Amino acid sequence: MKILFAASEALPFAASGGLADVVGSLPAALSDLDCDCRVVMPLYRSVKPELRNKMTFLGDVTVDVSWRKQYCGVYTIKHGSVTYYLIDNPYYFMRDGMYGFYDDCERFVFFSRAVLEILPLIEWKPDIIHCNDWQTAMIPVYYDVMYKYHREYEGIKTIYTIHNIQYQGVYGREVVTELMGLPNYHTNLLEFDGCVNLMKGAFETANVITTVSPTYAKEVLDPWYSYGMDRALVRRKDGIKGILNGIDTKHYNPETDNIIAKNYSAASIAGKKKCREDLLKEMGLPVDDSPVIGIVTRLVAHKGIQLIQRVFHEMLDIGCKFVILGSGEKLFEDFFLEMQDQHPDKVKTNIGFKPLLSRKIYAGADFFLMPSQNEPCGLAQMVAMRYGTIPIVRETGGLKDSVNDAGGENGNGFTFKTFDALDMLDAVKRGLELYGNKRKWNALVKRAMNCDFSWKKSAEQYMEMYRQLLEDK
Repeated sequence: MKILFAASEALPFAASGGLADVVGSLPAALSDLDCDCRVVMPLYRSVKPELRNKMTFLGDVTVDVSWRKQYCGVYTIKHGSVTYYLIDNPYYFMRDGMYGFYDDCERFVFFSRAVLEILPLIEWKPDIIHCNDWQTAMIPVYYDVMYKYHREYEGIKTIYTIHNIQYQGVYGREVVTELMGLPNYHTNLLEFDGCVNLMKGAFETANVITTVSPTYAKEVLDPWYSYGMDRALVRRKDGIKGILNGIDTKHYNPETDNIIAKNYSAASIAGKKKCREDLLKEMGLPVDDSPVIGIVTRLVAHKGIQLIQRVFHEMLDIGCKFVILGSGEKLFEDFFLEMQDQHPDKVKTNIGFKPLLSRKIYAGADFFLMPSQNEPCGLAQMVAMRYGTIPIVRETGGLKDSVNDAGGENGNGFTFKTFDALDMLDAVKRGLELYGNKRKWNALVKRAMNCDFSWKKSAEQYMEMYRQLLEDK
C-alpha cells in the first residue's frame, strides 16, 4: 500500500502547531506497519541548513497557476523510515514565516497543483493521497476535475483530514479565475456563503473525510463547533471518520527524559516527587503538599481561559498552586501576571514558548488544567498523562475521547460537560478530594501512565480505513 501525505508542515522540517507533530509521526508509524508512506510539503526558508544540505534534487516541473506558469523544484530526503519530497519555489516559500501572507491562497493553490504535477517526475504513484487542512484542500478538487481520467493518475483515492475546522481557506470569488484555472462549470464545488471556500471543495470531492478524534467527527456537524461548515458537511455526515491522534511516546518518556529532575515509570513513580520539588524550587514557590496545577497552553478564549479567570481565586482558596506557561491575548497574559503579583507564594506565570519548561511542568505538576471550549484532538492532556499528571478537562473533541472521569472504574482524569466555570471548579474540587487519599491517588497516577496514546494504535486504525477505501470500487 502506497500513501502520500500532503501537508503544509511536518517535523523536523517546519512547524507551527500540532499538524507538524502529526505529519512528523504518523507516516513513520504507518511505515512500521509495512506501508510505503511518504510526505510532500513546501521547502520553506526556515528548514535548517543541516537538513537542506542532505537533500537530493530530483528535477523540476512547470505548474500552472491559472494563466501563470511557475517553477516547481523537487528535493527529496529520507528521515527515519519516511521519504520526504519538498516543493521548491523561492517566490512562494523563501519567506520569513509560513503563513499569514496576502497571497496565501495563491501559494497553496500552487502547492496543491504541484503535488499532483510531480508524481510522474518522482516515478511513484500513490494508492491514496492523504490531504491535511485547508492548505491542501485543492488537491482532491484538482484530481477530481483535471487528473483522474489521465492514465498515469488513474485510480488514486483522496482523503481529507480536518485538523481544525475554524481555518477553512476563505477568499473572494475572483480567485477561481485569477488563481485556480478551473472551468466555470466546476466553481460550484468551491462556492459557499458568497465566497470561495477551499475546505468546502475538499468536502465535495475527497473520497473520505476524517477528523482527528471520534468526538470531533460529530462536533463538526454541530453549528456550535462547525464555524458554519455543518451545512457543507451535511451530505457526508454518515461517512466522516474520527481517529484520535497519538503522541511520540519515545520523545515523551519519563523513564528516559534527560530534561526532568529524576526519571520514573508507572511501575515506580517515586521519581515524580523529585520532579515536583524541582519544579516548585525553579518557580520560586514553597515546597509543600498543596496540589500543583499546571497550565501549558495558548492564552486565548477558545482554550477556556475565561473559565479559569472566573474562579481563579476560589481555586486558590481551596489550596491550589499554579504554574502557568503560555502566550496569547494580552488581557489573559495580564491577568495571570497580576495573579502572580498578588499571590507570589501560589502562582508563577511564564509568558512565552519554553519547551524545556513545559516538560518540567508535565512531570512536576499534580494536575493539568485544560478547560477548552473546543479541542479537535489535543495532545497536551496525553503528554500530561504520560508523565503521571492528572488532566482536568472539558468533555469536547479529543479531550472527551482520551480522558475518562475518575468517578468510574477506568478513570484517568477529571472531566466536566458544560462550558461553565462552576462546573470546572467542581471537577477541580473532586480532584483535590482524591488527591488527599494517597493510595487512591497513586493508583490513578499509575492508571494514567499506563494509557496507550502511541501512534501505533492510531496507525492501525488508519491502515484499516485505507484498506476499506481501496477495497471500495
